[in-house]
Amino acid sequence: MRKKILAVSLVILLVLPLLSSSQGQPATTLGKVQARGKLICGVNNAVPGFGFVDPQGNYSGFDIDYCKALATAIFNDPNKVEYRPVTAASRFPALQSGEIDVLIRNTTWTIDRDVGLPFNFAPTTFYDGQGFMVRKTSRINTLKDLNGATICVLQGTTTEQNLADMARRLGITIKPLVFSDVNARDKAYDEGRCDAMTADASGLAAARIKLSKPDDHKILPELISKEPLGPVVRHGDDQWFDIVKWTVFCTMEAEELEVSSKNVAQLKTSQDPRIRRLLGLEGDFGKKLGLDNAWCANVIEKVGNYGEIYDRNVKPLGLERIADGKPSPNALWNDGGLIYAPPFR
Repeated sequence: MRKKILAVSLVILLVLPLLSSSQGQPATTLGKVQARGKLICGVNNAVPGFGFVDPQGNYSGFDIDYCKALATAIFNDPNKVEYRPVTAASRFPALQSGEIDVLIRNTTWTIDRDVGLPFNFAPTTFYDGQGFMVRKTSRINTLKDLNGATICVLQGTTTEQNLADMARRLGITIKPLVFSDVNARDKAYDEGRCDAMTADASGLAAARIKLSKPDDHKILPELISKEPLGPVVRHGDDQWFDIVKWTVFCTMEAEELEVSSKNVAQLKTSQDPRIRRLLGLEGDFGKKLGLDNAWCANVIEKVGNYGEIYDRNVKPLGLERIADGKPSPNALWNDGGLIYAPPFR
């Protein structure tokens, strides 16, 4: 009897995948996205320069462009994206449940999130650090000057945790005023309900633009954390993880090789083997990913290389990759930064 039950169970295990396939249900994330005809990208909608929606409903920003890059890699069309706004609290449940295909929304890579949640972090697209914004008229010039201050902070973020750690480390007392929504946090600070606001330095630069009198505020030079930001995917689909990873690396390698949206068409005749592999003229790397061999060339042509994406979105915030001769971590590795792609070979 036991042998008969085992035999039946084995048949079921063998037949179920075939039934699923015969019913046309794609098993992979890529298959689901292709069958749907669009990518669903979890994003921010309230951070200028990274993820922002204007009154007409148009999305723009550094993270938005990486959603477009991924859609282009899959469909050769940057517009085949549905942007799904998610908050700091809702982003991980939305990814885990499958509501979104990928999370590209100023999310910090930490060990707890990496090993404690069922997610994989793709390469870091932006190296950030937590800072503080205060009024220029205040007497706050250093972190210790924050003793006794009320500080606006976003709930459910590494920012909130880092704030508590900083106070403990410096032996100062602070009064966190916690918000679940970015706009509510920014409004409270602008109205003077907080002495300071804390967030990633890039987020502070973006928030300052929206204040009633941006020039009345300054960002302290001291940072209290490392905040590597980049796309996040679910566990269990290595092909999808590879597609997201190498789409990011495509933009980085393109900038290093000086391949841009302006010259990519001309460089398709290049005899440089590095460029030929990048553009899919040699190597069949696209097919190995389940994409067209020209996937990276399409991304560069329609969205741009890393430098173009950065300059279009982040540079207007006043965040230079190289300032006063000193490279930021977001400069290319051969300029002294951390932006680096593994070899395309």
